[in-house]
Amino acid sequence: MGKQLKIVGGRIKKIEEVDVEDLVGAGLSLQEACSFHESLKAAILNAQSSSTAGEGTKAAAEPQKVWREITAEGRILLKPWHPHTLHQLIYLSVYSDWDLSTSGPPPYWFPSPLQAKNTNLGSLMEIHGPKLLGTLYQDPITSFNLFQKFTVQHPDVYWSLVLKELSVIFRKGPRCILDTSDKSKHGGTWLPGSVLNIAESCLLSTDYPRKQDEDVVVIWRDEGLDDNPVNRMTLREFREQIMMVANALDTMFSKGDAIAIDMQMTVTAVVIYLAIVLAGLVVVSIADSFAPKEIAIRLRVSNAKGIFTQDFVRRGGRNFPLYSRVVEAGPCKAIVVPVIGHDVGVQLREHDLSWKDFLSCVDHLSRPLHYFPVYQSIDSMTNILFSSGTTGEPKAIPWTQLSPIRAAGDIWGQQNIKTGDVYCWPSSLGWVAGSIIMYSCFLNGATLALYHGSPLDRGFGKFVQDAGVTFLGTVPSLVKTWKSTQCMEGLDWTNIKSFATTGEASNFDDDLWLSSKAYYRPVIECCGGTELASSYIQGNLLQPQAFGAFSTASMTVGYVIFDEHGVPYPDDQPCVGEVGLFPVYMGASDRLLNGNHEEVYFKGMPMYKGMSLRRHGDLIQRTVGGYIIVQGRADDTMNLGGIKTSSVEIERVCNRTDDGVLETAAISVAPVTGGPEQLVIFAVLKKGYNSTQEQLKLKFTKAIKSNLNPLFKVSHVRILMEFPRTASNKLMRRVLRDQIKNELAFQNEVWGNRQGSGYWNFDPLFHRCWLSLMTQASELHTPNQIKYHLHRPPNYGQNTICIEYHLLAGDTSQYQL
Repeated sequence: MGKQLKIVGGRIKKIEEVDVEDLVGAGLSLQEACSFHESLKAAILNAQSSSTAGEGTKAAAEPQKVWREITAEGRILLKPWHPHTLHQLIYLSVYSDWDLSTSGPPPYWFPSPLQAKNTNLGSLMEIHGPKLLGTLYQDPITSFNLFQKFTVQHPDVYWSLVLKELSVIFRKGPRCILDTSDKSKHGGTWLPGSVLNIAESCLLSTDYPRKQDEDVVVIWRDEGLDDNPVNRMTLREFREQIMMVANALDTMFSKGDAIAIDMQMTVTAVVIYLAIVLAGLVVVSIADSFAPKEIAIRLRVSNAKGIFTQDFVRRGGRNFPLYSRVVEAGPCKAIVVPVIGHDVGVQLREHDLSWKDFLSCVDHLSRPLHYFPVYQSIDSMTNILFSSGTTGEPKAIPWTQLSPIRAAGDIWGQQNIKTGDVYCWPSSLGWVAGSIIMYSCFLNGATLALYHGSPLDRGFGKFVQDAGVTFLGTVPSLVKTWKSTQCMEGLDWTNIKSFATTGEASNFDDDLWLSSKAYYRPVIECCGGTELASSYIQGNLLQPQAFGAFSTASMTVGYVIFDEHGVPYPDDQPCVGEVGLFPVYMGASDRLLNGNHEEVYFKGMPMYKGMSLRRHGDLIQRTVGGYIIVQGRADDTMNLGGIKTSSVEIERVCNRTDDGVLETAAISVAPVTGGPEQLVIFAVLKKGYNSTQEQLKLKFTKAIKSNLNPLFKVSHVRILMEFPRTASNKLMRRVLRDQIKNELAFQNEVWGNRQGSGYWNFDPLFHRCWLSLMTQASELHTPNQIKYHLHRPPNYGQNTICIEYHLLAGDTSQYQL
């Protein structure tokens, strides 16, 4: 287990007070510590000498300058191979006196004027800024906020410029960029009259962005072959494979048919996806982790005519059945790709085909590697994606040909993807991130890097190193695993120019660890949705970045934060509330296949300056300094003693309270007998730590009282082995809420082990059973439909768990443990 940073007496030293002994304690040898200390003193002096009057208060100015000196490119003191405890010590000491309430989140990365002008967005601003903003334009950094507001007011101008930067090839050009004459369409009509095939735009060579036939467009490696060279595919080879699959599709499906993909995000899966679109069919996205019932729902809602899948999913050196789940889901015709080798490892149904037999359908063609694309209008559907909700039927959200353009343009402007970049973001084509990543690479001339296996282990990290990845996307729980297991130690990630993260709230220490692996390159926070085809708030390389915070709304995105009465807060005022998006949003959905789009996204939302705001559902905080922090979903808000707060806000405090805590989840629940909501904290411990629930309760209470509100009280703490999550890795707080509700309701009826308080003692076997049961049950039933007991029946030994449940709605579903 790695060293932990020790804070003595509850106080972190100022950076000027850090001495050689502290550096040795943080993991350096005495010789290294002495050398580092001399360099540190020089950096502090340089920062102090560069301070000038009029730059703000001492507390606000000096720490930023010191950190900037310490991490300055070319003379950076902190190295990727230094112990994480050293990075923690220096960062926390630099900002030891930083006041969040008056200064906002402390920045860790700063754009230089030269860097800013060389970014995609900075270059565009330098060329067009003087004309669009007039004399108000100064430079990309100074004028960023002004330019972002301009794009909100004139989105058609901005997108007319960005379209020229992407390899979007129209068969018939649009009449205009944006038509707002149809008032029934909240978001307007984008690129009306245009005709194209967006998959074709990914496959043709272009001079700008430069994308030639012999350029490498995909790099990949199979899990377990970590010492082999990475595999590479050129644009020509990629195009020919896609056209061969498109020809094979034509032999058995009709234009407009919906074809599902339930596979890992492999090179073959990407080829299949683009071939479906090229052939004028519609992709149905299904995550490879889904149970048969969830697969069946998506096949039914989309009316899928076929499904591409694998015999197995391979992760961590093990094969997990996938084809059998597809078979259980229904009779839909399946084309089965072998996870290893050329032959499938399962017996197929009579009407199903192996991948090899499917490809043989083109053997009779004289030119199987050539295909004439099916051209359609810009608003033609190309992909059916599903929301990741855990109750009821998931929303079926159609992507049109406009959605990939929005996604790729968003990544171009916010994340600065360029020709020649190697872009790696472990994901799935079953989720929106997979489609965004794929199109962003191919419409910007970048190379897509895919690891065919688990991203949790060292093999993935070695692939990132060997593939020369320049842009690495993550989710916070993935980074947390890398950091806690230390599986990436000794690898070289210094080729990475920037990181990105999405999916859940980030932890500053995890992001500190991640950024340090590439000499403190920025970690771009992204928050959006399937229905938006993009992120509505992000970080940006023209602004200073702070860990775990967003620095701006995306280009052309306008939003307001409103209170519980629907009243918007003034622009730029620090506040917390639900976000409402301006309705004119290129690429956002305007229909649902199985729901009322108007009711889901607009009904009941406040009006703002004559606009019907679009619902997104996030509760966000705008801080001093203008940073944005997502506080969770609006429905995760809790009322503690008459004061509203969010789960995420409490979790941020608790995650920093004890070295042994890996992650926490906060929920509130009303007592069975009525009364104010009670705060409950669930915790997962790091391996090797054994804190008790009572110890954590005392620590959590003290931290919450001192950091959030002295009136907040932790009523219960429960330690679990792991948290229930959706297939897209989102924390299922509702399942945890159901657990504690049942525990409190049945505390006098529970059989088996009890603690002195009368509550369950969730030992490991109990918890494994409960987690498996509730994760499956939550996908099939609402909380009010199921009641259950877990107990150890007498005379059966310690390895036997009895699960007794009944369904109030008469359902007879079976659960497997």
